[in-house]
Amino acid sequence: MYWTLELATYLEDAPWPATRLELIDFADRTGAPSEVVANLKAMEDDGEPYESIEEVWPDFPTQDDDFYFEED
Repeated sequence: MYWTLELATYLEDAPWPATRLELIDFADRTGAPSEVVANLKAMEDDGEPYESIEEVWPDFPTQDDDFYFEED
């Protein structure tokens, strides 16, 4: 399983909180690349919902990360 910024952005608008199965369904419905679905299927499923993209991919850049978000 691997995440890149490009792959992770497909989950930004997911209906958080969401279970792994809900995220897989969201990725399928929104036309995310097969790598996103494969990564989600490879995640452990304890039945608890994920609260945000940061729980799926802890390295996801936030607004505090200067290299990704530019302020006007």
